[in-house]
Amino acid sequence: MDRRSFLVKGASLLGGYLFGLSGFSHVYAFEKLSPSYSLNPSIALIIDDIGLSEFQARQFLQLNIPLSFAILPRMKYSTILAREISDCGHEIMLHQPMEPGDPRVDPGPGAIYVGDNPDKINRIIEENIADLPLATGINNHMGSRFTESREKMTETLRVIKDSGLFFVDSRTSQHSKAYKVARTLRMPAAYRHIFLDNSLSESAILLQLRKLKQCALHYGTAIGIGHPFPQTAHAIKFFMEKLNSPKVSFVHVSKVLNS
Repeated sequence: MDRRSFLVKGASLLGGYLFGLSGFSHVYAFEKLSPSYSLNPSIALIIDDIGLSEFQARQFLQLNIPLSFAILPRMKYSTILAREISDCGHEIMLHQPMEPGDPRVDPGPGAIYVGDNPDKINRIIEENIADLPLATGINNHMGSRFTESREKMTETLRVIKDSGLFFVDSRTSQHSKAYKVARTLRMPAAYRHIFLDNSLSESAILLQLRKLKQCALHYGTAIGIGHPFPQTAHAIKFFMEKLNSPKVSFVHVSKVLNS
């Protein structure tokens, strides 16, 4: 598939992917968390799908809060944006493409599949990490089929652990085994609590930010994943300026991992 075809397919997929998970993010928002009643509750925001557009990424650099940017491998702007984002003091993650549930969907360059043998998985992940040497962690891009395989996630997470990186389960499937396997391997890991922009209206995104804040206030920490849409950037800015009272702190996702 050439780059133009991938971008076209990726855009249509992203719409369906985001709008198809609205119920799932609610169900898994508070799974198996223990209340900590932290005096300093914190939110970690991951911005996924970076690398397709310079403008889309840069609109988030103006928010002046710690953010973690999950960068797709082997895309036109991946390398240049990784340097620029890191220079601004933000955290870089590899947004590792993994096999989705729908076989008609292409997860993009540098993807791993359930049918791949361990050597191939190892090679692809190591190549992707080498292309983004500033990355300190990884989360999955798509992967609703791949993350449901305990065997394949074990193979994958061993490579990630050996590379000294942490892992965040994006939870694109309610049957994902990724986080549980990471905990079994005793590596730094976490999972997404809420998707911010399943619905691309600022009011809906603000509602998700409020839910994320309540999670952080009750449990001490919360992880949200958004995507590089103008509505998401605007909603985060408004939330910070107008609605974040009592305040929670924004931190890089590496600060809220379980190890």
